[in-house]
Amino acid sequence: MDSSSISPTSMRAPSTPNHQRSDLRCRDIVDHAIGFQARCNTMAAVEYLKSHDIAAHIIERVLLDPSRRRSNVA
Repeated sequence: MDSSSISPTSMRAPSTPNHQRSDLRCRDIVDHAIGFQARCNTMAAVEYLKSHDIAAHIIERVLLDPSRRRSNVA
């Protein structure tokens, strides 16, 4: 998958407003990418997540639709 294939309408995952993430490693990678997006840019965050084998639908959800991010509260 190349970076151009990530779009707001491709491969939507079901909304999980109150579902807590159980994979702590994935949580840390995603949280780091969100901070990276804020400091640098979205494409840098996309490349970071891709390099850590994060699924495209997760990348899209967390970077392009912040309202669909999972809560960090355990």
